[in-house]
Amino acid sequence: MSEDKPPQDLMHYEAMAQDALRGVVKAALKRAAAPGGLPGAHHFYITFKTEAPGVSGPPDLLGKYPDEMTIVLQHQYWDLGPGETFFTVTLKFGGEPKKLSVPYAAVTRFYDPSVQFLLQFEAPAVEPAIKPAAKKKAAPKPAPPKDEASDEPKVVSLDQFRKK
Repeated sequence: MSEDKPPQDLMHYEAMAQDALRGVVKAALKRAAAPGGLPGAHHFYITFKTEAPGVSGPPDLLGKYPDEMTIVLQHQYWDLGPGETFFTVTLKFGGEPKKLSVPYAAVTRFYDPSVQFLLQFEAPAVEPAIKPAAKKKAAPKPAPPKDEASDEPKVVSLDQFRKK
């Protein structure tokens, strides 16, 4: 007897959903960059992969956070520039202003604690700069199906983060 293979998602719905939710981050940053800044008590915690392609900032700062870094946009941020594929912002670290540029694809978490709104994203593939051969090994995403009980859910409900 032959076993039926699970259907392949040739539409890449998971990636499309991730991109759409990153659009929420971009829209929130555009509102924060508008005259008047963040409305009310809103403020953002944004976590991103520091080694993701396109992330730039002072090497000494990014070197302190070799994997992930969380920034807070609340009272003291300047030059917030939300672009189409990345945003830039100047923040103070150790009393000195430092400019960061972060692609939306590098963002792994966006949280606005004032309204308990949280988005989490799959981490982008980060390749070590020294081992270009490892790139081919890390690239294949499809893996043999795991036990369904241990798999992470594919559907995310935002209801748990809404105030009731």
